[in-house]
Amino acid sequence: MTVPPQLTPGSRRPRPSAPPFGAAPVRRSGDTVPEPRRHPSDPPPRAAPEDEAAAPARPRPAVTELYLSAYAGLRRTRIPVGPLTLLAGPSGSGRSTVLGAYAALAALGSGTSLEKVFTDPAACVPETARPDAQQRRGFRIGCTVDGPVGPVRLDLAVQVEPALRIVGERLTWQGTTLLETALSNPGRRFVHAAWHTAGAAPVTRGALSDDRLTTAMLPLRVGGRTQGEQRVLAAAEQVVVALRSVYACEPRPAAMRAPVPVSSGRLLSGCDNLADVLLRTRTECAIRHGLLVSAVREAALRPVHDVFAEVRPGGLVEALLDRGAGRHTPLARLGDGELRHLALCLVLLTGPGVLEFDPAAEVPHAYQSLTVLADSLDRDLDTRQLRGLVTLAGRAVSRGHIRLIGTVRDAGEALGADGAAAVEGLTVVDLTPDGAGNG
Repeated sequence: MTVPPQLTPGSRRPRPSAPPFGAAPVRRSGDTVPEPRRHPSDPPPRAAPEDEAAAPARPRPAVTELYLSAYAGLRRTRIPVGPLTLLAGPSGSGRSTVLGAYAALAALGSGTSLEKVFTDPAACVPETARPDAQQRRGFRIGCTVDGPVGPVRLDLAVQVEPALRIVGERLTWQGTTLLETALSNPGRRFVHAAWHTAGAAPVTRGALSDDRLTTAMLPLRVGGRTQGEQRVLAAAEQVVVALRSVYACEPRPAAMRAPVPVSSGRLLSGCDNLADVLLRTRTECAIRHGLLVSAVREAALRPVHDVFAEVRPGGLVEALLDRGAGRHTPLARLGDGELRHLALCLVLLTGPGVLEFDPAAEVPHAYQSLTVLADSLDRDLDTRQLRGLVTLAGRAVSRGHIRLIGTVRDAGEALGADGAAAVEGLTVVDLTPDGAGNG
């Protein structure tokens, strides 16, 4: 298959008044050439019956790298992302900053506007950033998404001063620029976009909004009439599917103790409605509930025979632990560490149908991989609980339907002497000033 030519500057190509914050040129993403694709809306071709057993599973789109070229307190930072990623480092090393950048990209991939994603954009600008010739200051982030079409890289330059707007966006595949936007007129609220066509005209240009991610808006503008347009759509689809499937989890023990009304049975990000979700999952999936009880039992100091919920008079649901011999302990009596451990285990053992988030509904679940963002994964947990949780996460991500990025103070405490080798799919990123994350 012929690789489409690189977009080259021409007399009609819009040029920005100045490079957005000194953006570095995009390097090649890899050497894998994807198979020819049909239109992204077409279902994948079905293998012949005799080939079905040998046919490899379609890879699920997933973020494999984050780039914080200039974002908050991090510069020139590359974060490798695996199925299970632990961001380690002391307070102030940028662990929460990395998760915040990932969450921001996820929201932009869902089509959310800049103002809603960055409620305090000034905090994202590096303190040492100096205004350029047009008195602009901002930040740069990006990611690489691997999947059916191979590695696709997204780079984004956001202006914060004098006005919040996207001033540069680039989507590349195999070193080929599939999409590029640039701000040519600071007085107009749009950017000039150019995307690969590979038809009668090699490039198509248009004016698009400067407050939303162009990659997420491409399906509304590109018809997929040529092979080049189909490749652009396939790459954009892969990035959007990977970014949208995100669940930010921050269990709040204080809100988990009280009985809650019966509702949708979908777990909120703060796990406030844990009792309602237990009422649902215990009856719907006995196997996963059994795994949940086993995980809680292994980390508990006192006996645990079951975890269940009961509807009280008035319609409220209360969660309890069965201690055996007819003794039931309400969750209100548990410590913060026990509650956080229980909630995080439930998150890892359920999935998209139980967790409250906005999935890419137009894409089958079998082609998606949910990424859980867990800030302060080790908060309130003792060593036994934390190591049990990481081991459970390793087993959960091996199935491919869920991924986890969590922050911890000390990776050694979370893994033990031989823990890194024992946990499948684990990536540890050290964010201390001399750590691997700041390379």
